[in-house]
Amino acid sequence: MGGLFGTIAKETPCVKDLFYGVDYHSHLGTRRAGMATYDPEAGFFRSIHSLESSYFRTKFELELPKFQGFSGIGVISDTDAQPLLMNSHLGRFAIVTVAKINNQEEISDRLLEMNLPLSEFSSGKINPTELVSLLIIQGRSFVEGIENVFRTIKGSCSMLLLTEDGIIAARDSWGRTPLVIGTKEGACAVASESTAFSNLGYETEHFIGPGEIVKVGPEGWTTLRKANPGMQICSFLWIYYGFPTSDYEGKNVEEMRNDTGRLMGKEDDVEVDCACGIPDSGIGMAVGYAEGHGTPYSRAINKYTPTWPRSFMPANQSMRNLVAKMKLIPNRSILEGKRVLFCDDSIVRGTQLRDSTKLLHSMGAKEVHMRIACPPLVYACPFINFSASKNEKELISRRIIEDLEGHMPEDVSAYTRTGSPEYRRMVGEIARRLNLDSLKFSTIESIVEAIGLEKCRICTHCFDGSSFHTLENENK
Repeated sequence: MGGLFGTIAKETPCVKDLFYGVDYHSHLGTRRAGMATYDPEAGFFRSIHSLESSYFRTKFELELPKFQGFSGIGVISDTDAQPLLMNSHLGRFAIVTVAKINNQEEISDRLLEMNLPLSEFSSGKINPTELVSLLIIQGRSFVEGIENVFRTIKGSCSMLLLTEDGIIAARDSWGRTPLVIGTKEGACAVASESTAFSNLGYETEHFIGPGEIVKVGPEGWTTLRKANPGMQICSFLWIYYGFPTSDYEGKNVEEMRNDTGRLMGKEDDVEVDCACGIPDSGIGMAVGYAEGHGTPYSRAINKYTPTWPRSFMPANQSMRNLVAKMKLIPNRSILEGKRVLFCDDSIVRGTQLRDSTKLLHSMGAKEVHMRIACPPLVYACPFINFSASKNEKELISRRIIEDLEGHMPEDVSAYTRTGSPEYRRMVGEIARRLNLDSLKFSTIESIVEAIGLEKCRICTHCFDGSSFHTLENENK
C-alpha cells in the first residue's frame, strides 16, 4: 500500500520528526522509502533507498546530517521510487504519492503525444508518481494541477508536495486512503497514520476529507479545496493495514478490531478452550472475541520479533510463504490437547493458513477453529494496492466457486450473501480444504457497525463487488 509523512516547523530543524515520522509507516510498505527536505539556502535534498533486504532506519541513519531545513516529506512505498524533484512554471517541488493508477498506459501515451518526457527509471517501468507530477504541472496552480490528477486517473491517489512555500497535502477524491493533520507548538505534520504523532508530540487536529487539498505551514493549516461530499474509505485500513494505535475518521484501529471480535464472539456457539490471534492483525479481534464469547484469551502463536519486527514480503511467492511460516512460532504447551480458536484478518490464497493448520494439529491441537475479521474476499481491489494478488483467480474463494460451478460464472453475487446456499457451500469447502474444524467470517453489517460510519461511506468492494464507478465524476 504505502504511507506518507510530512512536517514543517517554524524554528526547529525538521529532520528528527521527519525520520521517525516516516519510519512509523514502515508497516505499510516493504519495497522502497524516500525523504526530501527543503532549506532556503541549501535548497532541496532527496534520498531514496530499497527496503527489500533491510529496514528504513538502517538505510537513512547515516545520511541524516545531509537533510537540512525546517520542512520535509517522506514515503514508505510498495511501488515506485520517490520522492521526485520537479521544476516547473509552478516552482520547484518534491512529491510523494500513495496511488493505484489503472489507466497508467493511457495517461503516459497522452503525455508523450504532448511531447512531455517520461524517465521510466523505476524498474524499467513508468513511475506513477512521475505521471502525477506531469499532470500537476499542466495546471495554472498547484490546486488546479491536483484537480487535474483527480479528473484524469482511474483508481486513487493521495499526495504530499514539498514546495518552497510549505507543504501541500491532497487526499484522493474518494478518500480511499487516509491523511491526517497533527499540530504542536511551532510545528505541523501530515501523515497517513496518526500513530506517527504521539511520540513526536503532535496532537491530531484534522482528518483531511476526500479530495480536500490543504496547505500546511508551521503555525497550522488552511483548506485550498473543500472536501468532496462522497467517501469510500477502505475498510481494510481497520481490518489489516492499520497500526493498532492509529485512528481513521475518528475510529481507532484496535478498538474496531476488538468490536469486530466481540460481535462475533457473542453470536458464536462453538465450544473451545481458548481464543488466540494470528499475529499481528488478528490479536485485537481475538481479545474482543474472547470477551464476547466468555472464553480465555491465549497466545498460542507468537511472532519472532527479534528478526521479524515487521512484515517482509519477498517478490517470489514461494519465498513469501516460507517467510510467513518461519516468523510465526506455535506454543505446544498451550496447543496440546486443546480446542483452539484462532482469529485472523482475512484469507487470500489460503496457502499459508493450510500449512499453519497442519502444523497446529501436529503440535497436538485437538481442534482448530478459525474466525475471520472480514467476509470472504471474492473481488480483486481496483482502487488501492491491497495485496500481492494480481487477479481474482488467485483468491481461494474464486477457485472454489469455479470448482463448484464447473466454470467461472459471470455473476458470483450469490456467493457474497451471508447465509445463502452458495455462500454456505463455499465457506464449507474452504474449511475442508484448509483442514479446519469450523470456519466463520464476519459479515459486512458487523464491519460497518464496528467502524461506526454509514455503509455508503465505506468501501466493501472486495467482499460484495459494490462500486461507485457511476459516481466517479461527482467527486471530481
